[in-house]
Amino acid sequence: MKSLSIQRLMCGMLPVAMLILAASWQAPALAANCTQGSTCVTVNGDSAANGQQAQQSKEQWDDTRSLRRKVNTRVEKEFDKVDRAIDDEESCNNSYNVNAYWESTTRKCLDRQTGRPINR
Repeated sequence: MKSLSIQRLMCGMLPVAMLILAASWQAPALAANCTQGSTCVTVNGDSAANGQQAQQSKEQWDDTRSLRRKVNTRVEKEFDKVDRAIDDEESCNNSYNVNAYWESTTRKCLDRQTGRPINR
């Protein structure tokens, strides 16, 4: 009975032990820093190409700045319209004027009898 539980324990621990062994063997290789004078191999190419790619990316980001500002301004204006419409709808619905109703398509508070906007 004892040998069976030890055998199960060993079968369960063996994969974990192998994983720890593999990780501890690779850790020093992964931790090596590339310093001046050392022989390091870069995976993504040389640093000059990476620098040029980073510069191009920065230039593209700067070139699209005005477009991003325009889009953000437009989104902000639309948000302000919707926010204002919500406030206007609440005030129209809470109005003491019994002929006032909220027209959702035009986002206006209108008079039931004349159809004209109501100034509150």
